[in-house]
Amino acid sequence: MKNHTKAYLALIFICIVWGTTYLALRVAVMHYPAFLFAAIRQTVSAVIIMAIGLMISRKVDLSRKNIIHQGIVGFLLITLGNGLVSWGERYVPSGVAALICSLMPIVTVIINLSSSKREKINLPIAVGMLIGFTGVGLIFKDNISDFSNPSYLSGIACIFVATTSWAIGSVYNKKGSSKVNPIFNSGLQLLIGGAFLYIISPMADDYSKMELFHPDVIWSLAYLIVFGSVMAYTAYMYTLKELPVGIVSLYAYVNPLVAVILGYLLLNEQLTWFTALSFVTIMLGVFMVNQGYRKQHKEKQEEKAALQTIPEVE
Repeated sequence: MKNHTKAYLALIFICIVWGTTYLALRVAVMHYPAFLFAAIRQTVSAVIIMAIGLMISRKVDLSRKNIIHQGIVGFLLITLGNGLVSWGERYVPSGVAALICSLMPIVTVIINLSSSKREKINLPIAVGMLIGFTGVGLIFKDNISDFSNPSYLSGIACIFVATTSWAIGSVYNKKGSSKVNPIFNSGLQLLIGGAFLYIISPMADDYSKMELFHPDVIWSLAYLIVFGSVMAYTAYMYTLKELPVGIVSLYAYVNPLVAVILGYLLLNEQLTWFTALSFVTIMLGVFMVNQGYRKQHKEKQEEKAALQTIPEVE
């Protein structure tokens, strides 16, 4: 039997590191313009990841079609997805942001169901979506008074839009993406998405309170680039190669828990029984939706296999 110890260690690394990125982001944007910070983080990470891609293989796809495709994905995932979460965390606790973002798998399934006639909703998917969105409601049980704050409302709305955009981008990325040097393509997504963030920054950011050399900004930026983007992404690609996708996807269940606990311990963010119940409820909803979706695909594969075994009538 093949030893997967390194792959499981890489998965543990992903679970922890990607859970800490919400905390690092929250700390940074309290001292630095959110869109500009995201732009710097993503473009520097892009250069490093593209260099890694070139070291692995000199073959790249720089066709107009591929650049446009990666640009659209980069805009949806990085410009809107990462950019809006960065801005939203100026006004929303990192744990709350992580819990909202954990709905991404459910949103992805909803997009698949609405965009494909072949995808149909079943009972586990329906129940899972209901449970998941109930969990979101529980997040705000202790924050009802915050809804009177327009900035808090804007932050929540931005994170919901970011989650939806990330889901759309993830679905779109699977359709027509070039198979040539996927690591370089990922760097290209970060580069183009980061370029759009530079354009948006002067229109959306407030530079009046920018603390350029604040230690929290420098350390957060370095951490997010080295660990959050480059190392975690490389580890993610490795685990996808060595382990089943179902096992790798477990990181999505661990990240919010890490973010909520760190927010409580290091930033004194609120942590109550309703927060814990919200986490459990959302994770249960995501699990049921995933199970329902896998059941649906398994049934389709079995139906397809059965049709292939039927002898042709001459």
